[in-house]
Amino acid sequence: MASRNQRHRARKRKNRVIVVGLDGVPYTYIQKLFRLGELPNFRAIVDGGALVQMDTTLPNASPVAWSSFMTGKNPGKHSIYGFVDREPGSLRTFMPSPRTLHAPVLGELMATAGKRVFVMSVPLTFPPRQASGMLVGCFLGTNRHKAASNAEAGESPWGLNPCIDADPRPSRQDKDNFLLDLDEVFEWRVAAMRYLWCQEPWDLFVAHIMETDWLHHFFWKEMEQGDARYVPTFLEFYRRIDQVFGEVRAWLDEETTLIVLSNHGFCTIKQEVYINTWLHRAGYLQYSREQPEGLHDMAPSSTAYSLDSGRIFLNVRGREPRGRIARAAEYERVRREIAEAAMTMADPVTGEPMVRRVYMREELYHGPYAHAAPDLVLAMHDGYDPKELFGKQELTFKGDARVGMHTTPDALLYIRGLHHIDRRPSITDVAPTILDHLGVPVPHDMDGCSLLRESECNVKKTF
Repeated sequence: MASRNQRHRARKRKNRVIVVGLDGVPYTYIQKLFRLGELPNFRAIVDGGALVQMDTTLPNASPVAWSSFMTGKNPGKHSIYGFVDREPGSLRTFMPSPRTLHAPVLGELMATAGKRVFVMSVPLTFPPRQASGMLVGCFLGTNRHKAASNAEAGESPWGLNPCIDADPRPSRQDKDNFLLDLDEVFEWRVAAMRYLWCQEPWDLFVAHIMETDWLHHFFWKEMEQGDARYVPTFLEFYRRIDQVFGEVRAWLDEETTLIVLSNHGFCTIKQEVYINTWLHRAGYLQYSREQPEGLHDMAPSSTAYSLDSGRIFLNVRGREPRGRIARAAEYERVRREIAEAAMTMADPVTGEPMVRRVYMREELYHGPYAHAAPDLVLAMHDGYDPKELFGKQELTFKGDARVGMHTTPDALLYIRGLHHIDRRPSITDVAPTILDHLGVPVPHDMDGCSLLRESECNVKKTF
């Protein structure tokens, strides 16, 4: 715990907000742990506010969901749709970054209002475009030697090892060593959190914990099945998170509001589903070479292709460089045809339907960047994880390493001091709630609305 002098220094600013982002932690799993008597510190915190299920984005990929959290907007207004996006007018793809996030984030809005912000490890916030405070890199960063916005290349911020994320690749061969790596990163992150919240003046402190997502991806099945080897390790990790909440609980005062949220839920994978294989078998996707490696190998005769997280794009004339589908009537006919066909996609082993619903782009997105949205988005039944890989012979695959997948329902939201929320909130509601609480004007084009002013909010369609 912080010393009295540290606590005094940190409390110079009043009316502050701490946000803890628990990546991939389901609301229902937290409730299960409560019933088992686990997480006593978080349980005590929850008694002082409202803990509810929250809607998230579709797709629920981390760059999309956390961008909607940080902007209060749907992807049609911030332009992030997945782990990769398309370069306009080409078949090249790129990883999104703060430079391709086309909306102001919380740090920028707060800085404009003269507020000081610290953001740790939230996807697509580093390197910062503008901030009054500090930002620490995330798992999508490309430079681990410059982990903090005020650190020189190679400098270790705060005298700590800047180990900003675990490397999941070795986990496919050695899960035990991966757990050790996960522990090391978590300890670094907690140490950095302690230092920053005790040593620096701030109005908004946002800490994102990525390790829960990695834990779930590689150990969720073992947890659900009661594996005697890994269940104790799984629970112990949550107990360590609860110890952090114990520190936060002891440190909170009446002038500090705590918000806890996750970006999606989790479930065990039944099958990975190769959407481009399905499109190829159905005659919608052709390749220019026998062993295709990526989107650049799509033949001009193709009708559609898929990118990560179940996004389907038509090969539209004038948009794709070798497009063939005309806009208007032909576009709508082909789009409906593919949507209807996708609903018949079945698990080749069990015959179970794999697609729960197919969304048209306009059902999910609106705004100045809606033109970059996928034409169709597949919402899969739990357990069927859509993948974008090209050239796969099989439609589905089930491996032994990566055993957990994201689910769109079942994200969580907790707000200290707010004891009742009349509706199911969206992840886009969190940013305007924070701004409202801190007295910062809420931009009129945010899709979310402050949960402190629900009577004034015209509830918009959630994802």
